[in-house]
Amino acid sequence: MKIEVISSGPLSTIQDLGRFGYMDSGFSPGGAMDDRSLRLANILVGNEQGDPCVEMTMIGAKLRFDCPCVIALTGADMNPMKGDDEVPMYKAVQMKKGDVLSLSAAKRGMRCYLSAAGSFNIPKAMGSWSTNLKIGIGGLDGRKLNAGDELPLRMESDLFLTGRRSFKNEEKYPSKIYVRVVLGPQDDFFTEKGIETFLNSQYVVTDKSDRMGIRLDGEKIEAKGKVDILSDGIATGAVQIPASGTPIIMMADRQTTGGYAKIANVIKADLPKMAQAKPGTKVCFEEVSFDEATKLFKTYENEINLFEYSMMFER
Repeated sequence: MKIEVISSGPLSTIQDLGRFGYMDSGFSPGGAMDDRSLRLANILVGNEQGDPCVEMTMIGAKLRFDCPCVIALTGADMNPMKGDDEVPMYKAVQMKKGDVLSLSAAKRGMRCYLSAAGSFNIPKAMGSWSTNLKIGIGGLDGRKLNAGDELPLRMESDLFLTGRRSFKNEEKYPSKIYVRVVLGPQDDFFTEKGIETFLNSQYVVTDKSDRMGIRLDGEKIEAKGKVDILSDGIATGAVQIPASGTPIIMMADRQTTGGYAKIANVIKADLPKMAQAKPGTKVCFEEVSFDEATKLFKTYENEINLFEYSMMFER
């Protein structure tokens, strides 16, 4: 029971929700760039939220199924096709033995997630299925997927998972996004003018962005002096301001520590927006308080968990 990779696209990897408990040894958590899309994909096919999925970037893969399989696709719309038939996004879909699923360039968004009912039968590395390309662990031999790879499945899927198992997705991945941040921990390194620039300017995602960080171009942020600090821990979503003066948003494969001042941190609920932002996407920052960020996090989690609860009754 397996899925064969006919073509892989530029960067397709196995990801889950991350590898935790090893930052003190220098291992970043990694995991899905867009954890919301991965979790929804798994819920749609009846998996655990943190089970591994295929994360495809910019251009999707072409896959052949050697057994019946129920899948779901979430995140970026890569025009999925089964033969001449369109495959719906955010819906459990039955694939038959011999079917070929083809995905192309993303029409909207940046990253697409493929889940398979029963999940992939691959071993964990340090407690996670996530692929860490820098050190070559997790996923499929610690590397991106290539043509000819085979993704083993734990079990054949049943038809009962199709039907009404779908999610009404409201995310359109616009060309301009508003991202909420909590200022700190080193916002005192920047002048009042610098902070005003950060919060009132429009930045653009550059093509130098990757799973480590989203690099932005735009107005330089004025600092009081040098932005070098004694290296300290970096959280997902931390907004570093290097000597160039333009922001870098640290993402899933970030380093565990860094020596540049961090003016703010993107809130958890808005990280999927950054994960799906293509080069050229315009970004505006909005300040929220820590209490507001906490409430937004709870709302974010509740939406996903309530959807999972509702799916328990869809058979």
